[in-house]
Amino acid sequence: MELKSRKRPWLAAVLGALATGAGHIYLRRWKRAFGWVATAMATGILFVEPAEAEAFLYHQGPIAPMFPVLAVVLASAFDAYLVARAQNETAKRTVNPDGTITHCPYCGKELDGDLDFCQWCTTELDDFRVASPDDDSEMTTRRE
Repeated sequence: MELKSRKRPWLAAVLGALATGAGHIYLRRWKRAFGWVATAMATGILFVEPAEAEAFLYHQGPIAPMFPVLAVVLASAFDAYLVARAQNETAKRTVNPDGTITHCPYCGKELDGDLDFCQWCTTELDDFRVASPDDDSEMTTRRE
């Protein structure tokens, strides 16, 4: 499984609201970004009259005819937010390159490096090496 870095969900949502698919590009979800752009374009072609779209672009017409496209843009931004949150949850639960974990593989909450079990769900962690910060703020392993 590819190691994914943590992303900011709010930034993905803002980018997605500014330009359809931009939030997904920030998350490096290229196909999903293309899908949302294609959906927005198809919605514009199918549900918005060209004259109404042109009037809206030149600030001469009402916004109401553009609601279908705006709904797709907002749905895209919300989807980018949800994808970023899911990606962050996955990144938390993956094993670090040095073979240690910082979050419980079962409940997902942060682990205490001094304990042999998860203090949140009481799962035994005998099969895992738990990383704990030392005095120099570097990650060290509790046991090997």
